[in-house]
Amino acid sequence: MNHRAFRELTESHYLLYAQVFLDDEERDTAVSDTFDILWLSWNDALTSTDTRRYAWTALRDTVMARTLHREGRPELGPAAFDTLALRSLTDAADDVDQVPELVELFTVISRLPGRQFDVMVLRRLCGFTPEAVSALVGASLATVRSDERHATRFVRDVLDTPPSTEGTAP
Repeated sequence: MNHRAFRELTESHYLLYAQVFLDDEERDTAVSDTFDILWLSWNDALTSTDTRRYAWTALRDTVMARTLHREGRPELGPAAFDTLALRSLTDAADDVDQVPELVELFTVISRLPGRQFDVMVLRRLCGFTPEAVSALVGASLATVRSDERHATRFVRDVLDTPPSTEGTAP
């Protein structure tokens, strides 16, 4: 496959992923820079074990280098507000009540290991099917499903755990 064909197949998906973290201009720059990097290393990409995985790593590294981080983890706070804005809720009060829950959810997601994090972002925030995630990141469908199961379990465990009451008086 040549670089141009690969770009045509993946660019819109890469833009969706980058949009979760970056504003429009930064998103476009990050994706463009990714394809520039791939152009310069296209022979390495083609001779790697999986061209899609090689390219995904280049995209992820480029996007994460431009993403705001808090405590060493990517900041997903803006995604919480974007997700909320996209929902068609009828009561404005419901919107306000959901903000802290979404911010907490996205904070927990940001603590996931890299592959699980990417799977959750692609599945839950970008709306990709497991098959589409598999094709995009160059991982087997079984790996994507396993990563999603583990990530979902981690998120549920963290969100369902009551806050610690150590050190507080009754």
